[in-house]
Amino acid sequence: MSELIDRPDSTLNVPSMPPVVVEVTTPADIAAYPIVDAGATISSALPTETVEYAPAALGQYNHSAEDPYATTELPVIGYAPSQLAPSPPVVTEFLTDSGQAAMIPAPRVSYQDEPSTTATSSVIDTPRIINAKTQDEILSFWGSLVGSFGLIWVVYTQLLPFTGRVGFVILWWIAFMLMYAGITAMGNPRTVVADRVAAAGVRSGAFIVFTALTTAILFTFLRGRDALVHMNFYVDDMAGVRPTDGLDHGGIGHAIVGSMIEIGIAVLFALPLGVGTAIFMNEVGGKSARLVRTVVDAMTALPSIVAGLFIYTVLIVTFGLQRSGFAAACAIFVMILPIIARASDVVLRVMPGGLREASLALGASKWQTVRKVVIPTVRPGLATALILGIARGVGETSPVLLTSGATTFYHFNPFDGPMNSLPLFVFTSVRSGQTLAISRGFGAAAVLLALVLLLFVVTRLLARTKVGNR
Repeated sequence: MSELIDRPDSTLNVPSMPPVVVEVTTPADIAAYPIVDAGATISSALPTETVEYAPAALGQYNHSAEDPYATTELPVIGYAPSQLAPSPPVVTEFLTDSGQAAMIPAPRVSYQDEPSTTATSSVIDTPRIINAKTQDEILSFWGSLVGSFGLIWVVYTQLLPFTGRVGFVILWWIAFMLMYAGITAMGNPRTVVADRVAAAGVRSGAFIVFTALTTAILFTFLRGRDALVHMNFYVDDMAGVRPTDGLDHGGIGHAIVGSMIEIGIAVLFALPLGVGTAIFMNEVGGKSARLVRTVVDAMTALPSIVAGLFIYTVLIVTFGLQRSGFAAACAIFVMILPIIARASDVVLRVMPGGLREASLALGASKWQTVRKVVIPTVRPGLATALILGIARGVGETSPVLLTSGATTFYHFNPFDGPMNSLPLFVFTSVRSGQTLAISRGFGAAAVLLALVLLLFVVTRLLARTKVGNR
């Protein structure tokens, strides 16, 4: 395609050829080649619809859409040699007006059916992978963790007269965060440092919560393992059993039954009232709804001892009702009602409003919309609200301590006489001071934890089954 042409106008005529794409990318394409006369021009006789010139800094061009083989004039600009020279393209020789020979690199040519591989920039912007862990991040994390541990161990235990595990862990965490931020900042931008430090803080909080929960569960089960291995512990009561008797005598059967009766009565009243309150706050609204929401929020933080004192003062002192399972159930009801109402309110507020509007647009009344659209849609959320209420009420000790009384035998009538429960049994057993009684108390606490977990699993399964069958 190259040829030597001696013409007065010092132009190079490129013969006609199939449609191609001519790429003139950056000044570096020309910088590596000497240019004797910067006033020379290149003329290319190519189809104008398939010719691309970039960037505009290389010169202005004019073409006519009417002439498919219009001549495009591109002034040649002289540049100093550059170290970033591309691969040498085809070089064309010609004579200029001054009679001097000039060597000008021809533009890169690639046919339309072949993808262009010419890089338009020497800097490639590679996106950072968020989920994957780089080697730098892994080494920085573990190096900071080990280094901060060694530093705090030397300073806290060897140089300073401090002792205690809690203080050591707190100082270790602070030193780790500072060291991790400093090491990360050595080779990463500020955004990456902030991201890694924030992620480390969030993971530390989650690890602390998980560790605390796991430690409490393991400690409870380990302290009560001696009582949990006996089958009589689950079905017998403590009637006629002395605190010094072996663990193969007596059990917590009466306390399990009492807890189930009291929780059942409390849920029987709290569930419809709590869900009804949430429906009133969301579906009815108005000034009264705002007042009810304020009262519910205030009752959510109500101390359990206050609920027990309220029921004790109203039912037992004022109305003369004896201590019983029903009084304990009323105290638990006061505790779980705001929990269920608040959790149900949150579930109803996040429900899509389009479902309500579609039901009303089809002619359904407000009550029909609530009964056939709203409640079936949020049933899994309502089940979660119920679980939260049960988990709060089943472990309450202060209300039942003031209102239920304690027994050592099975009692199935909640309206007549005292009724024992698992939290009350744990309280009385652990504070007795007897080794075997303490083992029974921790065994009862382990059973209480297992009961809450069982209720959680069963409720979630029932909620999923009902929603899936609709």
